[in-house]
Amino acid sequence: MPPTPSPTDETVTAAIERAYLRYGQQAQRWIGGYTKRGGTVHCRAGCVHCCNFPVRVSLAEALLTASQLAPTQLEAMRTRADQVLDNARTSGSWDEFFQRHRREIGYCPLLDQATGGCTAYQVRPTRCRDTFSALSAEYCRVGTLEHMTRRERDTYRREVQATPGTDGHSHYIAPLEDLSQPIWDEAARAMRQSWGLEIWGDFWVLTALTQDAAFMDAVRSGQAGRAVKRARALRLWHEEIVEIG
Repeated sequence: MPPTPSPTDETVTAAIERAYLRYGQQAQRWIGGYTKRGGTVHCRAGCVHCCNFPVRVSLAEALLTASQLAPTQLEAMRTRADQVLDNARTSGSWDEFFQRHRREIGYCPLLDQATGGCTAYQVRPTRCRDTFSALSAEYCRVGTLEHMTRRERDTYRREVQATPGTDGHSHYIAPLEDLSQPIWDEAARAMRQSWGLEIWGDFWVLTALTQDAAFMDAVRSGQAGRAVKRARALRLWHEEIVEIG
Protein backbone atom coordinates (compact mmCIF):
# COMPACT_ATOMS: atom_id res chain seq x y z
CA MET A 1 0.00 0.00 0.00
CA PRO A 2 1.45 3.41 -0.95
CA PRO A 3 2.31 5.59 2.05
CA THR A 4 0.58 8.82 2.93
CA PRO A 5 3.04 11.74 2.84
CA SER A 6 3.98 13.02 6.30
CA PRO A 7 5.17 16.44 7.51
CA THR A 8 8.66 15.00 8.02
CA ASP A 9 8.71 13.79 4.41
CA GLU A 10 7.88 17.30 3.25
CA THR A 11 10.62 18.77 5.44
CA VAL A 12 13.17 16.39 3.96
CA THR A 13 12.16 16.89 0.33
CA ALA A 14 11.97 20.68 0.76
CA ALA A 15 15.58 20.65 1.96
CA ILE A 16 16.61 18.71 -1.13
CA GLU A 17 14.74 21.07 -3.45
CA ARG A 18 16.55 24.06 -1.92
CA ALA A 19 19.90 22.29 -2.26
CA TYR A 20 19.17 21.45 -5.91
CA LEU A 21 18.33 25.08 -6.60
CA ARG A 22 21.57 26.30 -5.01
CA TYR A 23 23.58 23.75 -6.94
CA GLY A 24 21.94 24.75 -10.23
CA GLN A 25 22.84 28.40 -9.67
CA GLN A 26 26.42 27.63 -8.67
CA ALA A 27 26.94 25.18 -11.52
CA GLN A 28 25.58 27.67 -14.04
CA ARG A 29 28.01 30.34 -12.82
CA TRP A 30 30.94 27.91 -12.91
CA ILE A 31 30.10 26.74 -16.44
CA GLY A 32 29.81 30.35 -17.57
CA GLY A 33 33.32 31.11 -16.32
CA TYR A 34 34.67 27.84 -17.69
CA THR A 35 33.41 28.49 -21.21
CA LYS A 36 34.73 32.07 -21.12
CA ARG A 37 38.16 30.62 -20.34
CA GLY A 38 37.91 28.40 -23.42
CA GLY A 39 36.57 25.24 -21.84
CA THR A 40 33.79 23.19 -23.41
CA VAL A 41 31.06 21.19 -21.74
CA HIS A 42 30.28 18.39 -24.17
CA CYS A 43 26.88 17.50 -22.72
CA ARG A 44 23.86 18.47 -24.79
CA ALA A 45 20.12 17.88 -24.72
CA GLY A 46 19.43 14.46 -26.15
CA CYS A 47 22.79 12.94 -25.16
CA VAL A 48 22.01 9.79 -23.20
CA HIS A 49 25.39 8.04 -22.86
CA CYS A 50 25.45 8.37 -19.07
CA CYS A 51 21.81 7.36 -18.57
CA ASN A 52 22.73 3.70 -18.11
CA PHE A 53 25.05 4.28 -15.15
CA PRO A 54 24.21 2.96 -11.67
CA VAL A 55 23.05 5.93 -9.58
CA ARG A 56 23.52 6.26 -5.82
CA VAL A 57 21.13 8.53 -3.94
CA SER A 58 19.81 9.34 -0.49
CA LEU A 59 16.30 8.26 0.44
CA ALA A 60 15.52 11.98 0.62
CA GLU A 61 16.29 12.35 -3.09
CA ALA A 62 14.38 9.20 -3.99
CA LEU A 63 11.38 10.47 -2.04
CA LEU A 64 11.39 13.74 -3.95
CA THR A 65 11.65 11.97 -7.31
CA ALA A 66 8.88 9.51 -6.40
CA SER A 67 6.54 12.35 -5.40
CA GLN A 68 6.48 13.53 -9.02
CA LEU A 69 6.13 10.20 -10.82
CA ALA A 70 3.00 8.72 -12.39
CA PRO A 71 1.86 5.21 -11.40
CA THR A 72 3.24 3.72 -14.61
CA GLN A 73 6.62 5.31 -13.93
CA LEU A 74 6.64 3.96 -10.39
CA GLU A 75 5.89 0.49 -11.72
CA ALA A 76 8.81 0.79 -14.11
CA MET A 77 11.07 1.89 -11.26
CA ARG A 78 10.09 -1.22 -9.27
CA THR A 79 10.88 -3.44 -12.25
CA ARG A 80 14.27 -1.75 -12.58
CA ALA A 81 14.88 -2.20 -8.85
CA ASP A 82 14.38 -5.96 -9.22
CA GLN A 83 16.86 -6.01 -12.11
CA VAL A 84 19.44 -4.06 -10.11
CA LEU A 85 19.16 -6.38 -7.14
CA ASP A 86 19.39 -9.49 -9.29
CA ASN A 87 22.54 -8.04 -10.82
CA ALA A 88 23.98 -7.34 -7.36
CA ARG A 89 23.22 -10.86 -6.15
CA THR A 90 24.89 -12.52 -9.13
CA SER A 91 27.85 -10.22 -9.84
CA GLY A 92 31.25 -11.24 -8.55
CA SER A 93 32.69 -7.74 -8.27
CA TRP A 94 31.79 -4.07 -8.46
CA ASP A 95 33.28 -3.84 -11.95
CA GLU A 96 31.11 -6.74 -13.14
CA PHE A 97 28.04 -5.16 -11.52
CA PHE A 98 28.81 -1.82 -13.17
CA GLN A 99 29.42 -3.23 -16.63
CA ARG A 100 26.37 -5.48 -16.55
CA HIS A 101 24.24 -2.58 -15.40
CA ARG A 102 25.30 -0.52 -18.39
CA ARG A 103 25.24 -3.28 -20.99
CA GLU A 104 22.40 -5.53 -19.91
CA ILE A 105 20.06 -3.51 -17.68
CA GLY A 106 20.52 -0.42 -19.79
CA TYR A 107 18.87 2.96 -19.75
CA CYS A 108 16.92 4.41 -16.83
CA PRO A 109 13.17 3.85 -17.27
CA LEU A 110 12.65 7.59 -16.77
CA LEU A 111 14.51 8.27 -20.01
CA ASP A 112 12.40 8.96 -23.08
CA GLN A 113 14.60 7.18 -25.62
CA ALA A 114 12.74 8.74 -28.55
CA THR A 115 13.72 12.27 -27.55
CA GLY A 116 16.68 11.65 -25.27
CA GLY A 117 14.94 13.63 -22.53
CA CYS A 118 14.46 12.76 -18.86
CA THR A 119 10.75 12.54 -18.00
CA ALA A 120 11.54 13.55 -14.40
CA TYR A 121 14.17 16.16 -15.18
CA GLN A 122 13.18 18.66 -12.48
CA VAL A 123 13.52 16.02 -9.73
CA ARG A 124 16.42 14.00 -11.11
CA PRO A 125 19.05 12.86 -8.57
CA THR A 126 22.26 14.68 -7.68
CA ARG A 127 24.44 12.30 -9.70
CA CYS A 128 22.36 13.06 -12.80
CA ARG A 129 22.89 16.78 -12.21
CA ASP A 130 26.62 16.91 -11.63
CA THR A 131 27.94 14.58 -14.34
CA PHE A 132 29.44 16.62 -17.17
CA SER A 133 32.09 15.75 -19.74
CA ALA A 134 35.02 18.02 -20.59
CA LEU A 135 35.82 15.89 -23.65
CA SER A 136 33.70 14.34 -26.39
CA ALA A 137 30.61 12.64 -25.00
CA GLU A 138 31.62 9.60 -27.04
CA TYR A 139 33.93 8.80 -24.14
CA CYS A 140 30.81 8.36 -22.01
CA ARG A 141 29.32 5.76 -24.35
CA VAL A 142 29.38 2.23 -22.95
CA GLY A 143 32.33 0.28 -24.32
CA THR A 144 34.36 3.24 -25.60
CA LEU A 145 36.96 3.31 -22.84
CA GLU A 146 36.94 -0.46 -22.37
CA HIS A 147 37.71 -1.19 -26.02
CA MET A 148 40.48 1.35 -26.58
CA THR A 149 43.80 0.20 -27.96
CA ARG A 150 46.93 0.98 -25.97
CA ARG A 151 47.68 3.91 -28.26
CA GLU A 152 44.15 5.24 -27.89
CA ARG A 153 44.38 4.97 -24.09
CA ASP A 154 47.62 6.93 -24.13
CA THR A 155 46.01 9.62 -26.28
CA TYR A 156 43.02 9.73 -23.95
CA ARG A 157 45.24 10.19 -20.88
CA ARG A 158 47.11 13.02 -22.53
CA GLU A 159 43.85 14.73 -23.49
CA VAL A 160 42.48 14.40 -19.98
CA GLN A 161 45.64 15.75 -18.39
CA ALA A 162 45.73 18.68 -20.79
CA THR A 163 42.06 19.63 -20.31
CA PRO A 164 41.20 22.11 -17.54
CA GLY A 165 38.39 21.02 -15.26
CA THR A 166 39.25 17.33 -15.11
CA ASP A 167 40.94 15.61 -12.18
CA GLY A 168 43.65 14.36 -14.53
CA HIS A 169 42.30 10.82 -14.53
CA SER A 170 38.96 10.93 -16.35
CA HIS A 171 37.12 13.24 -18.74
CA TYR A 172 34.42 14.20 -16.26
CA ILE A 173 34.42 17.74 -14.88
CA ALA A 174 35.57 17.41 -11.29
CA PRO A 175 34.62 20.88 -9.93
CA LEU A 176 30.98 20.35 -10.88
CA GLU A 177 30.97 17.11 -8.90
CA ASP A 178 32.64 18.87 -5.97
CA LEU A 179 30.01 21.62 -6.02
CA SER A 180 27.26 19.02 -5.51
CA GLN A 181 28.65 17.74 -2.19
CA PRO A 182 26.47 20.19 -0.17
CA ILE A 183 23.37 18.46 -1.59
CA TRP A 184 24.49 15.18 -0.06
CA ASP A 185 25.43 16.96 3.17
CA GLU A 186 21.99 18.55 3.31
CA ALA A 187 20.33 15.20 2.61
CA ALA A 188 22.23 13.57 5.48
CA ARG A 189 21.36 16.42 7.85
CA ALA A 190 17.67 16.48 6.87
CA MET A 191 17.28 12.71 7.26
CA ARG A 192 19.02 12.71 10.64
CA GLN A 193 16.96 15.61 11.94
CA SER A 194 13.62 14.32 10.64
CA TRP A 195 13.98 10.55 10.95
CA GLY A 196 16.94 9.95 13.25
CA LEU A 197 18.70 7.82 10.63
CA GLU A 198 20.18 7.96 7.15
CA ILE A 199 19.40 5.76 4.15
CA TRP A 200 21.55 5.65 1.02
CA GLY A 201 21.60 3.34 -1.94
CA ASP A 202 20.52 2.58 -5.46
CA PHE A 203 18.18 5.13 -7.03
CA TRP A 204 15.65 2.64 -8.35
CA VAL A 205 15.61 0.45 -5.25
CA LEU A 206 15.13 3.38 -2.88
CA THR A 207 12.43 4.88 -5.09
CA ALA A 208 10.58 1.56 -4.96
CA LEU A 209 10.95 1.44 -1.18
CA THR A 210 9.37 4.89 -0.79
CA GLN A 211 6.14 3.36 -2.10
CA ASP A 212 5.75 0.92 0.79
CA ALA A 213 3.82 2.30 3.77
CA ALA A 214 5.30 -0.13 6.30
CA PHE A 215 8.86 0.67 5.23
CA MET A 216 8.29 4.41 5.38
CA ASP A 217 6.58 4.10 8.77
CA ALA A 218 9.69 2.37 10.10
CA VAL A 219 11.89 5.09 8.62
CA ARG A 220 9.81 7.90 10.13
CA SER A 221 10.01 6.15 13.50
CA GLY A 222 13.81 5.96 13.23
CA GLN A 223 13.73 2.16 13.46
CA ALA A 224 16.59 1.02 11.25
CA GLY A 225 16.24 -2.66 12.09
CA ARG A 226 12.55 -2.66 11.31
CA ALA A 227 13.21 -0.85 8.02
CA VAL A 228 15.79 -3.47 7.04
CA LYS A 229 13.38 -6.28 7.94
CA ARG A 230 10.66 -4.75 5.79
CA ALA A 231 13.03 -4.18 2.85
CA ARG A 232 14.05 -7.84 3.08
CA ALA A 233 10.40 -8.92 3.11
CA LEU A 234 9.82 -6.88 -0.05
CA ARG A 235 12.91 -8.42 -1.67
CA LEU A 236 14.28 -4.91 -2.00
CA TRP A 237 17.39 -5.48 0.04
CA HIS A 238 21.06 -6.17 -0.56
CA GLU A 239 23.70 -5.07 1.91
CA GLU A 240 25.82 -3.48 -0.82
CA ILE A 241 22.88 -1.76 -2.48
CA VAL A 242 20.97 -0.30 0.48
CA GLU A 243 22.58 1.28 3.56
CA ILE A 244 20.36 1.96 6.57
CA GLY A 245 21.61 3.34 9.84
